[in-house]
Amino acid sequence: MQEKQNKAAIQKRLARLEGQIRGISRMVEEDRYCVDMLAQTAAVRSALKAVERLLIEDHTNHCLEAAILSGDPDEQRTKFREMVALLEKARD
Repeated sequence: MQEKQNKAAIQKRLARLEGQIRGISRMVEEDRYCVDMLAQTAAVRSALKAVERLLIEDHTNHCLEAAILSGDPDEQRTKFREMVALLEKARD
């Protein structure tokens, strides 16, 4: 399997998310203003959705494409069903 094109971007975003989560934890510990903490949790949700988009893009460009090119109908159906399930979860 070829290297995923978004791997570095995903790792960078996840590292940033780790920092944001630690920041929210400190805010809770310091009894900071609730609205400020909620703003940070909204930012984390948005950043996590960006990671999901990159992962879905990689899955489509590599795993799904490989199944299509394989010519194997069972593999194609499996990957298609996986993609539909992923998109349904990402929508929530």
